[in-house]
Amino acid sequence: MSVDGFYVSLKNAANEDMRAYVSRPSGDGRHPGIIVFQEALGVNSQIRGVADRYAKLGLVAIAPDLFHRVRPGFETSVLNMDELMPLIRAMTAEGFAADAIAAHRWLISEGGVSPEKTAAMGFCMGGRATFIANSELPLAAAISYYAGGVAPALLDRASSLHGRHLFFWGGRDKGIPPEQHRAVADALREAGKKFVDVEFSDCEHGFFNEQTERYNEKATKQSWAMGVAFLEDALDVDLNKA
Repeated sequence: MSVDGFYVSLKNAANEDMRAYVSRPSGDGRHPGIIVFQEALGVNSQIRGVADRYAKLGLVAIAPDLFHRVRPGFETSVLNMDELMPLIRAMTAEGFAADAIAAHRWLISEGGVSPEKTAAMGFCMGGRATFIANSELPLAAAISYYAGGVAPALLDRASSLHGRHLFFWGGRDKGIPPEQHRAVADALREAGKKFVDVEFSDCEHGFFNEQTERYNEKATKQSWAMGVAFLEDALDVDLNKA
């Protein structure tokens, strides 16, 4: 399936300008939609590529620039933590929520997506943004890869989650120890929420990103296949596998 990729400019609830990358299936017709939340490297070629992969499956994908308040348009493929940490520390739950709402609004208005066919996914801080989005928006599904900062700070949002949530963790992730995985699962279980919890025991943080040395090809392929099946079930759609 061919796709069209382009940038749009959005206004969030705080009337702030935010650029977002959009990838959508070519041609007419309505499609399910997904918000793709970046990791600390920005809406770079890796994240745009993920959005394109979802569009090839038949979803309208939008990837908002979460750094628009502090460094608009920033993107890199280099893990320079001296440069990245100040950007990460500037992120807030309130900011993530405002940006998620703006991206979702675009999907169901200009993107032509039915509200009941929307999802979100993200990596690292984007996984945290996905958790917040699922607590703020009527999503049908959410996928968080190695979502740092959910436990313990955001566990009080577990009872507010709307759609079923799929979590992927790396067993060798030094920044998100196993007790945090368990705390997230325990909070959702206590809240009576539907979720799936998957740990790849031999993977580090960031294992999905093929542009870094932490990339794990097998875990990436397996998690992608799980995520596609998860979305098909939650959104009640048949996605393009060609």
